[in-house]
Amino acid sequence: MDRDDRIITRLSGVGLSYARQGGLPWKRARFWALKDVSFDICRGDTLGVIGRNGAGKSSLLRLIAGIMLPDAGTIERRDGIRCAMLSFGAGFEPRLTGRQNIMLSGLQLGMSRSRIRQREEQIVELASIGDFIDQPVRTYSTGMRARLGFSIAYFIESDILLIDEALATGDEAFRERATGLIKGKINSDQTVVIVTHSMQIVEKTCTRVIQIESGHSLPEQGVEETIKRYRETTILA
Repeated sequence: MDRDDRIITRLSGVGLSYARQGGLPWKRARFWALKDVSFDICRGDTLGVIGRNGAGKSSLLRLIAGIMLPDAGTIERRDGIRCAMLSFGAGFEPRLTGRQNIMLSGLQLGMSRSRIRQREEQIVELASIGDFIDQPVRTYSTGMRARLGFSIAYFIESDILLIDEALATGDEAFRERATGLIKGKINSDQTVVIVTHSMQIVEKTCTRVIQIESGHSLPEQGVEETIKRYRETTILA
């Protein structure tokens, strides 16, 4: 299978902007968190996204997931492609219970109710939030939301798994278990996009790397070359 046949998502000139606060409303300039970002995601890739804090990496994941829409450019997905995002429970409906949010998340990704129910107890067991699973999500702590969000994204079937390193939260035992599960996904045929500051993770697991600087995607190079460029840019900053 050649590369074009393996492409399942393509970003072309993607931009995301926010209105700056302060000043007269009609004079407010827009701040571009991302601008002219272009790259492909291919089936089976483990794609690392690296860059300094504030570069726009987490916003990029939300765009790929469809949680946010770009203000410029296009994101094209092959028909039927589904994304699941390991994050702090982005997209939860706070008035619904954890169990109801499991069903909602699965339905949004095109799964049948019967298939979601087959996965439900695995999700509940991994989340380890006890009887809170039947309480509204608005009553959850940040750690509980993160654990449930992780568990849903891990077990709900998707074509692309999006991992934000910022999800590291909660107790140490859960973090260790989650890290092991993530490594298992990366070592499988699952397509993974991971935001990370760890060059060790990039070197050991990623087949490709995209570097984001000041909201722009830099020209793609090999993994080793991109890591070297990132370290040089960080030193010069």
